[in-house]
Amino acid sequence: MIGAGATTATLGILGWLGLRQANERLDRNRELVSETLPVHSKWWRDHAKTEGELLYVALGDSAAQGIGASLPRNSYVGLIADHVRKVTGRTVRVVNLSVSGATVATAAAEQLPRFRTFTPDLVTVSIGANDIADFEPDAFEVGLREVLDALPPDAIVADLPCFYLPHNERKVAVANRILREAAAERELTVVPLHDTMKRQGVKGILTQFANDLFHPNDHGYRVWASAFLPTVTARMLEKFPDAAETPVEEPSAPTS
Repeated sequence: MIGAGATTATLGILGWLGLRQANERLDRNRELVSETLPVHSKWWRDHAKTEGELLYVALGDSAAQGIGASLPRNSYVGLIADHVRKVTGRTVRVVNLSVSGATVATAAAEQLPRFRTFTPDLVTVSIGANDIADFEPDAFEVGLREVLDALPPDAIVADLPCFYLPHNERKVAVANRILREAAAERELTVVPLHDTMKRQGVKGILTQFANDLFHPNDHGYRVWASAFLPTVTARMLEKFPDAAETPVEEPSAPTS
């Protein structure tokens, strides 16, 4: 019995050490990812100076910044911009107003004043994921409605992404119900980011995330982009019907 007890204690210690090492590795990974925040922000600021025939403005949080991607242009915003260039045959200026850590309230306070100075040809919005940790439905709705009220009628809004963990998914379900109802009142188009991610299944959990296990990686951002692109294509062909002369294959969500 003494031997068995000692073995159990030893296994417990080893298990604790393994868990501690895993947590320390995850914390380091998060630090490394967070170190890219100023790099991505500067890249988008510099990129916004590049002139284009079309103007694409993005509102959002760190996902719109492309945190977790190998390069900022591999974010869903960068992928959408590349797609617009292919669909329309025109150059595109991208103004990415997103801010890492943004909530619906801070997006309304900090991003909308700048947004109102532009007349974009394309607008995408993905906001609300950072509200889930301390989710308050009433406050979320107030901030969200302020953001939606500022958008042009052809803006493209994503619902909240899939968090996979049940306790978060319950809150996401409430947030997405609020978002869809508010968007419907304003006749805004909502694209199914949540369902697009969820359809990836267990494999998606293993393949869509960066080393911090929160932000998407390059593959994850391709999944995000695939939720937007059918609507983006439709918008561009409505505005620029001559672009229909050059067929562009519509990408689907990656499967691996």
